[in-house]
Amino acid sequence: MAGLLTVLAVSQVRAVALGLIIGCLLCFTNLYFGLQTGWISMMSLQSALIGYLLSKLLPKPISAQENVVLQTTAVATGTMPLAAGFVGILPALGLLDEERDGVPPVHLSWIAAVGWSCAVAFFGVFLSPPLRKQVIIEEQLAFPSGTATGQLISVLHQLPPPETTVRPRRGYNALASSEDDEAIAYIAEPQETDVLRIPEAKVPEQEGWSALSWSFAASGIMTLGAYFFPVIFSIPLFGTYLASQWLWTFTPSLSYVGQGIIMGFPTTLSMNLGMLVGWGVLSPLAKHARWAPGPVGDMTTGSRGWILWVSLAIMCSDSVVSLVPVVYELVYAKLWKGAADLGGDGLAGKDSREDETEDRLVPTTWVIWGLCGSIVSGTLLVWLVFGHDGIKPWATFIGFIMGGLLSVLGVRALGETDLNPVSGLGKISQLFFAWIQPGNIIANIIAGGVAEAGAQQAGDLMQDLKTGHLIHASPRAQFYGQLIGSCLSIVVTTTAYSLYQSAYEIPGPSFPAPTAYVWLGLARLLRDGELPEKSAEFMIVFAVIFSVIAAFKTWAARSGSPHAKWVPSGVAFAIGFLNTPSFSLARLVGGVVEHMYYTRVGRENGGIRLIIIASGFVLGEGVVSVVSLVLLPYHTLYVDRAKVPSTRCRPQV
Repeated sequence: MAGLLTVLAVSQVRAVALGLIIGCLLCFTNLYFGLQTGWISMMSLQSALIGYLLSKLLPKPISAQENVVLQTTAVATGTMPLAAGFVGILPALGLLDEERDGVPPVHLSWIAAVGWSCAVAFFGVFLSPPLRKQVIIEEQLAFPSGTATGQLISVLHQLPPPETTVRPRRGYNALASSEDDEAIAYIAEPQETDVLRIPEAKVPEQEGWSALSWSFAASGIMTLGAYFFPVIFSIPLFGTYLASQWLWTFTPSLSYVGQGIIMGFPTTLSMNLGMLVGWGVLSPLAKHARWAPGPVGDMTTGSRGWILWVSLAIMCSDSVVSLVPVVYELVYAKLWKGAADLGGDGLAGKDSREDETEDRLVPTTWVIWGLCGSIVSGTLLVWLVFGHDGIKPWATFIGFIMGGLLSVLGVRALGETDLNPVSGLGKISQLFFAWIQPGNIIANIIAGGVAEAGAQQAGDLMQDLKTGHLIHASPRAQFYGQLIGSCLSIVVTTTAYSLYQSAYEIPGPSFPAPTAYVWLGLARLLRDGELPEKSAEFMIVFAVIFSVIAAFKTWAARSGSPHAKWVPSGVAFAIGFLNTPSFSLARLVGGVVEHMYYTRVGRENGGIRLIIIASGFVLGEGVVSVVSLVLLPYHTLYVDRAKVPSTRCRPQV
């Protein structure tokens, strides 16, 4: 890392430093919410905002190009909980049952978790430069969230609006929607929206600090209050019976409200529709029909575990159908039609649209050596961490190659639609490895995690590189920021996960890690082919329904229909099944606030202000949650003394 810093200019060093500070806060926040709900935010737009405000404390504020490097570093640091599987893969391995799966639970030590993170942390980073040349420079795909961040940075730094350099293409008019259809962590990072309608009015510096400070403080204070008085975050809905037996409670968390604001009203509406169907219809049906006789909240025998399978069917069908037009365009336009044009004035005669000089680009030799090194070292590290019985080295190698191929699909889908279906891509990898290494449930989960990590990182970095392309920031400086952020985040994420794991049961009541059950459930299904009673019929029905809905939504979005955002998102709908009603309802409040605010006030008269407030809400609870880890031993001692008579009050007999 020291070598990289010496290459960077002094001005870029401070941008990276600020990015690391913001990224560490995002890392704790994303891990906290990821383990609770499976939802992780990319937060690139919020990082640019907060970085701009923090830079005002410096003798010389950062420039727009430095802000690009700052938010790139922050994103690389803050999204490691998903890239390294801390919110899904590692908890899933801890759920293994020796009697059922033939292998004991896998709990990684701190050093083993660092080794696993190093194995998957850099492949996507080295994959991003060649993908940038193809999808950003040559094809000029939209990458709506990256474009939104670029436009926001131009507003903050009082620059002329950047040239989006997006060639006319189907569906681009739809990019002005305020929806992130797949604003769910394990499916895709929530992509900050309003690409073509970034507000032109600046928020005054003092007002921005005020909004961020009070929203952060309010969320933090509420989190501390809920820590000492848990009933605050568990308000019964419709009476105590439905709350205790059917899990209908409400969590008035300001951070959940902030997440709802960021996700947008259409996405939160889809999530709550899924919540009503899953918890209001299917859960009682499975319980009363004795298909799921256990307690409602039990993930094995209860109705929560039963509706999990329906949720999995919805997510897979939605992701696969959404990928169809991307695969078609890739095969037809780039391979078939491109090969036909080789003899004429087609690809052979096309000049590159690259406008950066060689000294600002990432050299090809770095990319080749980096990709080869990350694959070889990653394969070796996975073998050292999980052993030969976990996954064969040759299988890990194939996992990296497959992850690279799937990353191309994910990046193209992200560039076209702002949706990165990384979960669906991970499931494709699981299906493939169920064939080439059957019966090995650990190998199945790890292979899916390797593929998901590559696709997720490549997609995130492509959004950042799109921002840099619009603001004319150095791609090489962004590359350094990505590497430095990933290096630091390995240690930060592993340490934070170890702290949470030592203080709480994961998965458990406080951190249910719902995506872990999705990973493990599919791996078991592919191995055994056994499903809970009657779940197969409902899986088929809902898969067919949402295949049709996804096809219609994809067609509407690509044809430029402004109403496409109101077609239910299958992924968001499925998330309503995975999480209890308390998680979805509070986010709906945020979605409603976002919709009403922009309807009444308008995006031009306060859009940035609302983003700042939402960011403060999200960061407040995530950061203060770390304080609860320190307070936990004292709180436990206090509770134990309150429940057990003190031994000092009377002599022992």
